[in-house]
Amino acid sequence: MHRDRTADKAAKLRLDEMIRVKNLLLTAGFSLLDVDREYQLPRGTAGTTLREPNAAGERAIAAALKALPHLLWRSRYHSKGDRKSPQPKANYERPPTMRERRAASPEDREAA
Repeated sequence: MHRDRTADKAAKLRLDEMIRVKNLLLTAGFSLLDVDREYQLPRGTAGTTLREPNAAGERAIAAALKALPHLLWRSRYHSKGDRKSPQPKANYERPPTMRERRAASPEDREAA
């Protein structure tokens, strides 16, 4: 009946990681499309990289931010900087959409 708290915690950490990296890009004056163009990646790669592991996208975003990839994506890299291989299955699970988060809120359940 209850959801596994560790699964919820891991999903929240990945969502926080995604938001943090996107905010760093915007603060640095880059859009996701700018990263794709500047580092000659297929369109949409940087955006997908925020949600799912992609080595080329991770390197491009890190280069745009003048940072190291393992400092941006702690869930995808070991602490010494080596990329996890294979990536944990949890790294490929998409965070819930806004619609799904709203549907799960207590206000919506009471109104239904």
